Amino acid sequence: MGNKNGGKTTIILRCLEREESPKPTLALEYTFGRRARRHNTPKDVAHFWELGGGTSLVELIRIPITSHNIRSFAVVLVLDLSKPNELWTTMESLLQVTRNHVNKILTKLEKTNPEVAAEIKQRMWNNLQRDHPDSALVDPFPIPLVIIGSKYDIFHEFDSEIRKIISKTLRFISHYYGASLVFTSKSEALLLKARALINHLAFGYDKSKSVSVDPSKPLFIPAGLDSMSQIGPPPASDSDLGKMRANTPLELWKKVFEKTFPPKSLCDLQDTKDPAQDSQYAEYEVDVMRAQKNQGCILLSILHRNEELEQYKRNASKSWKEMDFDSD
Repeated sequence: MGNKNGGKTTIILRCLEREESPKPTLALEYTFGRRARRHNTPKDVAHFWELGGGTSLVELIRIPITSHNIRSFAVVLVLDLSKPNELWTTMESLLQVTRNHVNKILTKLEKTNPEVAAEIKQRMWNNLQRDHPDSALVDPFPIPLVIIGSKYDIFHEFDSEIRKIISKTLRFISHYYGASLVFTSKSEALLLKARALINHLAFGYDKSKSVSVDPSKPLFIPAGLDSMSQIGPPPASDSDLGKMRANTPLELWKKVFEKTFPPKSLCDLQDTKDPAQDSQYAEYEVDVMRAQKNQGCILLSILHRNEELEQYKRNASKSWKEMDFDSD
């Protein structure tokens, strides 16, 4: 899932080694691939669902993610690096709905199969080494997550300071969620790196341990191999950080990022080719109710100050190793 026209289909085709021209994805599309880990062994089957329409059809993620496959499910979020003003809104919307759905499944599993629920929750903390200094600052996504920054070829032409802000922010987001991060484009070498991360999740191939954090080059950071001390504080002055009100480090980074890249609202990101708007599917009563619902597309956020965040901001210019965070 990810930005509309962000390159999701191309990435899937390359992962499955299919020489096909990508076509626009309508709603939720399915395909699969087979791979053998070794010679003369049965092939594993990986199921791929691709969510089309950017954020407009996000509720469809409830279809493929179920209690039956939750143990082997992973999410690949493709963010278009050439559209930084859409980046945070797209990421937040897609991950929030997905996380809420997964958490509902885990809540039910805790009642019917508590051992499996506990295993899934613990697995996402396994990427962090025991006693990792960032354990109180991160909030791992409940299932494996890969974040792909697509269209690196366009992104590479941006001003160096702009690239640094975007790269640093995506490093923070990925580390915060316990996700892997890779930048890619139509370049075969970069597509192979994205393919390696996906093949690790889909077919159990060995996890790459190489890391590239240089903002002047394509980022490649497998889950658990980054840290807050290496990422550094949000790219803002101490005085600006002190004026920002937020509940969590994630909200603080969001405010800093959106100061440079004012976001588009979810309404603006809706797919103009949404099948629900097609005249051939018109139903008067349904369309009237839908129109009323769309009028309510307003984002409200109430942010309150808390001690932990204030401490985070006060220490933002210091070395992460010097910071002192309260833990619950």
